[in-house]
Amino acid sequence: MRGTRSLLLGAALAAVAVVPTAGWARETPTASPRPVPATLDVAAGREAADRCLAWLVAHQRDNGAWGHAIPGETQEAFFAVETHYTWQIAASALANLALLYAPATPERDAALERGLHWLATNRMPRRGNEWDTDYMWSALYGVVATVTAYDSPRITDNAKLREALAARGRAYVAVLVANQAPLGGWAYYDDPPWTSRNKWATSFCTSLVLPYLARAQALGWLEDGGVVPRAVHYVEKCRLPNGAYQYSLDVVPWITGGESINDVKGSLGRIQVSNWALNSLGRKSVGLAELRTGLTAFFQHHRFLDTARLRPIPHEGHYYNAGYFYNFGHYYAAKAISRLPADEQEAWHARLRPHVVKTLRADGSTSDFLGADYMLVASTAYCAMALELGLPHEAAESYPSPEGATDEASEAPPVEDEAAPTDDATR
Repeated sequence: MRGTRSLLLGAALAAVAVVPTAGWARETPTASPRPVPATLDVAAGREAADRCLAWLVAHQRDNGAWGHAIPGETQEAFFAVETHYTWQIAASALANLALLYAPATPERDAALERGLHWLATNRMPRRGNEWDTDYMWSALYGVVATVTAYDSPRITDNAKLREALAARGRAYVAVLVANQAPLGGWAYYDDPPWTSRNKWATSFCTSLVLPYLARAQALGWLEDGGVVPRAVHYVEKCRLPNGAYQYSLDVVPWITGGESINDVKGSLGRIQVSNWALNSLGRKSVGLAELRTGLTAFFQHHRFLDTARLRPIPHEGHYYNAGYFYNFGHYYAAKAISRLPADEQEAWHARLRPHVVKTLRADGSTSDFLGADYMLVASTAYCAMALELGLPHEAAESYPSPEGATDEASEAPPVEDEAAPTDDATR
């Protein structure tokens, strides 16, 4: 992450009055985490997940989408107009994923069919402006959602919908291919000189889509065989000796000796998503020991996520933690747990549940950053999925496989030397 970008965005956000979305009272950040039990059982997880899912079903729009394509906070009014639409797409993709993860009911199935139809047929997003490339979020989670839905037994008999999802999945893959940064990853802003292809990438954006891109390639949606190896190379280069992942790949990591975003305490969410992605692809850089170490750090230093949650300025928390990594981090912690041997998983999920459940409002909704409707939808979907991954029912997600990983897992396609960017490549 570049300091200039963060300072400018932070100053812009701080300068604008924060006006919460109508009907949703803003919670206040707290310096001390709320006391919670050390563990919660499966029954508590089931009840909380059902509340999240009920809220998502109740707040779906008639056209199948969630949220709106307009600014929900004056604090975000300086982003490109198109960006608010792209956030709506990404949030709707996450809501569909949450329904795919959940046990089927008539109400959820009806909402899922409407949601997937909208996701597969709505207008494709465009780049916002020269610097605001937040449409990458719609492409990233668009690939995740279309791949997951296409493979789901929930829609096996709906040939027309599967065909539409495949076409939309190919379209989102094409957006990622066209915007893969020179070093191999993806992110959501660009820097001068302005170019049609993004030059900036982050470890977490790249990681969250990697296993699904590999699946998209197997489905024939991705023809360029170098895209996945270049992205794998990028994430592995972001990995530091202390187990943290750089926010974005720099030849000299930004480590100040004090509070650094690249310290383990500033990388708690990035560790989970990146460890999960590399392990899912069978990379020997992340085996069972690395998964366990990352999860141990997550709980050991959890207070830094707690104190950053709900703070309205990006990265104002200790170690530059941002509020919007809270629910993201818990979802990918649950996915990392799902890569462990089956007999280990419940103990970890039992520790994770209290930190998810404590954030839920009575109606099942939540947010970890602002009160805009896309953030409510995304946060609630992340929580529903984090809980569902620890509950005993048939896994809805068919890729990556839900069974535990091994240290001897087969490797992903190798990174060819000629395809891998050099460390001193310019951005």
